[in-house]
Amino acid sequence: REWHMSQQSLREKTSIIIFGTHTRAGQLFDIALIYAILLSVAAIMLDSVAWIHDSYGTLLYALEWFFTVLFTLEYFTRIYCTNERRKYIFSFYGLVDLFSIVPTYLALVVTGANYLLMIRLLRVLRIFRVLKLARYSLEANLLLRSLYMSRRKILVFFCVVLVLSTIFGCLMFAVEGPEHGFDNIPLSIYWTIVTITTVGYGDIIPQTVMGQFIASAVMLTGYSIIAVPTGIITAEMASELQRKKATFTCNSCHHAGHDNDALHCKWCGAQLHSGA
Repeated sequence: REWHMSQQSLREKTSIIIFGTHTRAGQLFDIALIYAILLSVAAIMLDSVAWIHDSYGTLLYALEWFFTVLFTLEYFTRIYCTNERRKYIFSFYGLVDLFSIVPTYLALVVTGANYLLMIRLLRVLRIFRVLKLARYSLEANLLLRSLYMSRRKILVFFCVVLVLSTIFGCLMFAVEGPEHGFDNIPLSIYWTIVTITTVGYGDIIPQTVMGQFIASAVMLTGYSIIAVPTGIITAEMASELQRKKATFTCNSCHHAGHDNDALHCKWCGAQLHSGA
């Protein structure tokens, strides 16, 4: 019985360290984990560089297995400590924890699978728990709701851009043709999308005067519409803020339009209550 209680106590203490951030040990554990994740991702990135792989391939391979074993132990320790194992295993972080270690073992039988380990970078999202950024959940909800409310406008804008890209792409194919790199209409549409978004890779360049004229029109169109989605979302956010303010009224004069953190009414000066 004493051994059982000791095991339970050890499990609870470990759970507080691994899953909690309110203790110093929990914060240090999460910070150390984030550094380990970043180092493991850096090792994978460096291993993809030919001359580094030739010179330090053995060291990087050893580091990859070191971090994989470390994260494997951490994953099974989380399963051991939590009281809701099924919930953790199928949660977002649980799946990311699992997928961040599987590729190394998969690479033993599938060539190149180890580069899927870049998914480990998603685990850095745990820093939001460490920094307690949940306090900004209201602002995040405001942004998400604004995006949701403007979804139809954004969809219409996307369709307009797609139609314009198709029209300009067909024009460029007809004017430039395969001899100037515009081998087919889908490739021409790809060029138009790249140009209209002002990225401009430069892998395909119009050679004729008419083609250059159309390209100029595409670039100007891109500059003209690039701010449209931002304006849509900003307007929706402003409307959402106004809706929030409209529901916050004063008990004395019944005027609305107060900020959420306001302590006194801007109209009569009465003290505002949380229930107002």
